[in-house]
Amino acid sequence: QVQLVESGGGLVQAGGSLRLSCAASGRTFNSYNMGWFRQAPGKERDFVAAIDWWSGLNTDYADSVKGRFTISKDNAKNTVYLQMNSLKPEDTAVYYCAADLGSGSIHRLALGYDYWGQGTQVTVSS
Repeated sequence: QVQLVESGGGLVQAGGSLRLSCAASGRTFNSYNMGWFRQAPGKERDFVAAIDWWSGLNTDYADSVKGRFTISKDNAKNTVYLQMNSLKPEDTAVYYCAADLGSGSIHRLALGYDYWGQGTQVTVSS
């Protein structure tokens, strides 16, 4: 079992920054890939970013956030982060972190992630 708890969401003006954190407990943290997804009202849950379980050097980003968001992880703290810069109103959503216990490559498919956090709200005002 893996438990994931997100934090760091809030209200920010366009152009501002936020850093989301996702604290994991349970199974050894460096044995699963991690991802961030987001879901705006009335929309599907979309992929945001992913990071590999071992080195943390393999990452992937949705085109909409590339160059503005950075995913990272600290295995010693069992925590994955999403640094979000140059935020836009269209970034407004509930952000979820997720864990993929498979040993394959990082990917963007929500169905392939085994555990999810409860989500944290990010609201960007114009």
